[in-house]
Amino acid sequence: MPETTASLENAGEPWNEEALIRRIREGEHELFYELIRPYERRVYAAALAILRNEADAEDAAQEAVLKAFKHIRQFRAEARFSTWLIQIAVNEARMRRRKQQAVVMEPMVKEQDEDGHYTPRDFADWREIPSETLERAEVRQKLAEALNSLGQKYREVFILRDMQQLSIEDTAKALGISVPSVKTRLLRARLMLRDLLAPGLGGSWSKALSFAKGSKPW
Repeated sequence: MPETTASLENAGEPWNEEALIRRIREGEHELFYELIRPYERRVYAAALAILRNEADAEDAAQEAVLKAFKHIRQFRAEARFSTWLIQIAVNEARMRRRKQQAVVMEPMVKEQDEDGHYTPRDFADWREIPSETLERAEVRQKLAEALNSLGQKYREVFILRDMQQLSIEDTAKALGISVPSVKTRLLRARLMLRDLLAPGLGGSWSKALSFAKGSKPW
């Protein structure tokens, strides 16, 4: 039976990722679930951002976890374990997407390159959709539809950074892009989503963007 966090602490072993990774590498493979459990939702969300199909995302997430277990000795702590795990999920999802040759939905705007510009309808600040509004199923559905209308690179950055709350640096590492690219794509994604959602939500929101736990559109 796998040891719990409490049993690890009682045994004098501090419960942290470094300790868990070391013990897993030494053969205590049953502890791997303890290691990945805090990040399961992020892994799934990263795969879903790319594949846009729940069943495919679940398969990709499971395969990513298996690959992480198989290659745990290759983790060198140059980034956070969660970032390394999500990067595996991103790569797995991208590989599956290429193999499936999925039909990509037409993006809201066609950019020729990273220097392309999106012109918002106005220059008002981005505002949060109030939490009580997000609780309405129809609003969550509109947000999911709006996300699907974004180009792939903008959707990935927005979900990892603003919805899964990875840092700018961790988002860049997970997606294999630069920090400035994350910032640029994130700003454009926010502007596009604001323009898509504002008409149906009264046109203005009251706080800075924040997705509380349990308020995701899936």
